[in-house]
Amino acid sequence: MKAWLLHPATKPVGFVLSLMPLAWLVWGAFADRLGANPAEYLIRSTGDWTLRFLCLTLAVTPLRILTGTPALARLRRMLGLYVYFYASLHLLCYAWFDMGLDITDIARDIAKRPFILVGFGAFLLLTPLAATSFNRAIRALGAAKWQMLHRAVYAVALLAVLHFFWMRAGKQDFAEVAVYAAVLGTLLAWRVHNQMRSRKARGDAQGAIRR
Repeated sequence: MKAWLLHPATKPVGFVLSLMPLAWLVWGAFADRLGANPAEYLIRSTGDWTLRFLCLTLAVTPLRILTGTPALARLRRMLGLYVYFYASLHLLCYAWFDMGLDITDIARDIAKRPFILVGFGAFLLLTPLAATSFNRAIRALGAAKWQMLHRAVYAVALLAVLHFFWMRAGKQDFAEVAVYAAVLGTLLAWRVHNQMRSRKARGDAQGAIRR
């Protein structure tokens, strides 16, 4: 596993695999395989893939630490950019198929419907994270400020689940929402626990030095 992650082809293969959901949706649209309401299917599917890539991105650090596989970090930036890619497609599908790309109607709809407002808020938070996912941005901001900015991904995760919950509330269908909430909740809880443990270890080490 570790040797495979270090292979030069790992990232290109991951890049291509991450495009497969889009390729399948495009093929389905041309082959008329998206059901009775293709527009709704595209909106829903791009949203689902945004959540899935968000889960994968947040899973990289726990898996890297728990398995002792530093090479996993090579995939995190790419997966994070795919979160933004599918979120952009999700927004585009909504704006195009639901609102006919009418900016005035889109603005009114965002203000009127809470679940749209929350989803749009998550997209706005994602935008600076995608824009600063490059080495030049890290150098310009400095590591500490860059890390602080990218902690906004936790707020994005919470808003994304809330967006999904409110969207499904009308149909009283919460099974998928519960799965995503459980996965993201576990990943966020692990980070809180790991951070608290790291702080305690640093405090113990400082205390030992003073003694």
